[in-house]
Amino acid sequence: MRAGGVQCARETAGEAGALRADYLLPLRWEQDGAHGQALAELVGYLADLPPEVEVTVVDGSAPEVRELHAAALPPGVRHLSAEAVPGANGKVSGVLSALPHLTHPAVVIADDDVRYSAEALREVLRRLERADLVVPQNVFATGDGSPLPWHAGWDTARSCLNRAFGTDFPGTLALRRSVLAGGYDPAVLFENLELMRTVRARGGLTEHAPEVYVERRPPSTRKFAGQRVRQAYDSRAQPLRCAVELMLLPAVLAGLRRPSLLVAGAAAAVLLAEAGRRRAGGGTVIPASTALWAPLWLLERAACAWIALAAGLRGGIRYGGTRLPTAAHSLGTLRRRERERAGTGADESTRERREAWR
Repeated sequence: MRAGGVQCARETAGEAGALRADYLLPLRWEQDGAHGQALAELVGYLADLPPEVEVTVVDGSAPEVRELHAAALPPGVRHLSAEAVPGANGKVSGVLSALPHLTHPAVVIADDDVRYSAEALREVLRRLERADLVVPQNVFATGDGSPLPWHAGWDTARSCLNRAFGTDFPGTLALRRSVLAGGYDPAVLFENLELMRTVRARGGLTEHAPEVYVERRPPSTRKFAGQRVRQAYDSRAQPLRCAVELMLLPAVLAGLRRPSLLVAGAAAAVLLAEAGRRRAGGGTVIPASTALWAPLWLLERAACAWIALAAGLRGGIRYGGTRLPTAAHSLGTLRRRERERAGTGADESTRERREAWR
């Protein structure tokens, strides 16, 4: 991607006002007892999205399930069959197969459990007028006022710890379609981090928006349990974090001889999670009890980090009937790929873009 491409897109957006956007939803569902209710809720959500977005559902479900989806989706929603794009990550393959059908300058990629309010959606699009990628914050909500399941607090503690140290990784990103021109690797597990790093490797500007809260429906207990080791495997894409997580279990075992150290460690985890919860106004959105789950999440990660390490030694984590060895590529690797793809130096390209955007 040349420097002028992003600049021209940004100038056009400034002249025209708020960006128009494609809302891209990769979908792959099975027909089970909860399918009908989940589909009805999703259809209602898509029907209520504001007119700034054109919705595209790229469907990797079995043919008979895909037909049910096509018949139920609201008028105006584009429904595509996910084409066979090489790569083990079905979500990324779906995104890549849908790209040729998108027409607007901005793209909101959202998992099937993400639920934007009109205000949050318009805010991320507004921020795309000055950035190429916007990273909002997911928060669990049931949507009907019913209590959250117990594991929502457990998983939100992870998000709060992420917020305390930097940024969390939501199930949705908003970005300029121009930075997706070269696609991104469909053979990684941590696809959102891969996409974020790919945008950086192309010289794109990222805006983290921890104060923009986007609802996410909590998973079932079964799905939550199935995510534990996979999320630990994601840390392989962040070597320092991975090393710290691997040290947790030896630290806990050593602390068994001195329980006071374990108590102090648990208290520190709660305080850090609380700091992350309160960051950027999160205290009014994230339940106050969330920070208390942090020690339990750390115990979980202490064990799962070693299980993930063993999976890596066996050739990768199991995902979609295969093994994925790579969580996400390093920024350096992606920059080298961009140099090879564009035939120009990534550093020079980045400087040119930044000069053009001033």
